[in-house]
Amino acid sequence: MSTLAAWPVLLPLITGFILLFAARGGLRLARIINLISVLGVTALALALIGVASDDVHRVYALGNWVPPFGIVLVLDRLSALMVGLTMLLALASLVYAIATDVDTRGPHFHVLFQLQLFGLNGAFLTGDVFNLFVFFEVLLLASYGLLLHGGGRLRTKAGLHYVVINLVGSTLFLFAVGALYGVLGSLNLADMAQRVAAAPAENHGLIAAAGLLLLVVFGIKAAAFPLYLWLPAAYAGTSAPIAALFAIMTKVGLYAIVRVHGTLFGPEAGALAGLISPWLAVSGWITLGLAALGGLAATRLRVQIAYLVLASIGTLLIGFGLATPKASAGALYYLIHSTLLAAAFFLLADLIVRARGEDGDRLEPGAAMPNGVLLGALFFGLAIALAGMPPLSGFFGKLLILHAALDDAQMAVHYAVILLSSFVIIVALAKSGSTLFYQTQAEAPSTGLPPQKAALPAVLGLLLAAPLMVVLAQPLTAWLEATALQLHDTRGYVNAVLATPAVQSAP
Repeated sequence: MSTLAAWPVLLPLITGFILLFAARGGLRLARIINLISVLGVTALALALIGVASDDVHRVYALGNWVPPFGIVLVLDRLSALMVGLTMLLALASLVYAIATDVDTRGPHFHVLFQLQLFGLNGAFLTGDVFNLFVFFEVLLLASYGLLLHGGGRLRTKAGLHYVVINLVGSTLFLFAVGALYGVLGSLNLADMAQRVAAAPAENHGLIAAAGLLLLVVFGIKAAAFPLYLWLPAAYAGTSAPIAALFAIMTKVGLYAIVRVHGTLFGPEAGALAGLISPWLAVSGWITLGLAALGGLAATRLRVQIAYLVLASIGTLLIGFGLATPKASAGALYYLIHSTLLAAAFFLLADLIVRARGEDGDRLEPGAAMPNGVLLGALFFGLAIALAGMPPLSGFFGKLLILHAALDDAQMAVHYAVILLSSFVIIVALAKSGSTLFYQTQAEAPSTGLPPQKAALPAVLGLLLAAPLMVVLAQPLTAWLEATALQLHDTRGYVNAVLATPAVQSAP
């Protein structure tokens, strides 16, 4: 048994408690504690990616209860990747929040920030379905506070929709978990996979129904069609650093689909194998198509970026819906790209809003912005990357998914949806860039502020991912291919978890 899987979960929780007791020390102390913790856990998360590269599943049994009788945390390539991605976003978001004083707009920002990381890292590392529900609730409760941080009518309205639909999702989650426990008698993911494979035929209908209900729940979290309507207003209405951190939130739902359904209904599941694969592809087509049209029709920059997040979800659903290691590797490459670049775009949009002053993020001609050349160059780079144009990482991510789709029976549909939606997104971003940076009113006085120098490193650091992923494409894709192979090896995951022994006390 290894304790490595526990530290990315425990450290944010401990820091959250420390921040509660340190509240009397003032904002400066809270900033220092939060930043030190995020830097430390980020370094740990990146180290764990290297540790997980040996293809060994490291299992931590809470309370020393031998699986399947207790809760386990599992560190493997995929969970290490997701925790590392979460912490990189957290670091950039926190730096930006401190640089722009977003954390001063309400109480408990730093405590909620750490609890959000606790929930996110726990969701990626848990190997127990009910514990996944618990971590979902923790991250959602923290996200409610962060989403509403700073107040405002529009933020409160969007937050209410977000809360209500996620409460519905949580209720359905409990129904699905209860049904699965009733028929299988276990909630340990590895043990459940064995029991699904051995389940009698008369139980297949109930297991399939519960599995599809879980797909609805995870679809709500991932904002997949037809459960995506809450996302544009929520992400566009909250503060920029929180929207940037929330770029990983939809990926939690996707991760849950891949991990839970991929393990329960993998190749070993017999008649129930591949239960959700056809649904993923169809949902991906519709989500991607509607997101592209939503981005084209958007009248506000932050709403348009929120639709780009939805477009990335649609693309990933198509990639994972192909259900092959090659397609999963391409989807993981695109997941890294889209998460980091969408977060950078939310931060850049906030700098543009500040520079436009009274014009805000409305996609209408306005006064020339201070440092408009710098902001325009950053916008241009992000637009190219997120639209999937060469030579940046978005192009290579989509290319890997399209290459994997060559052998699929629905190849023509995959190609048509991805390529046409990419064209629509290019048109939408070109229109926005032209409106913001070229159709300026020279006679109108500028009421905006130049970008804060302390905030630029967060944007530039995330944007740097696009060229780096191209320069390091060969080793990165090789690592992701190995990750995809480990992900599809459900028997290896099951054996590793269930073979974990208890820790014996010294005589």
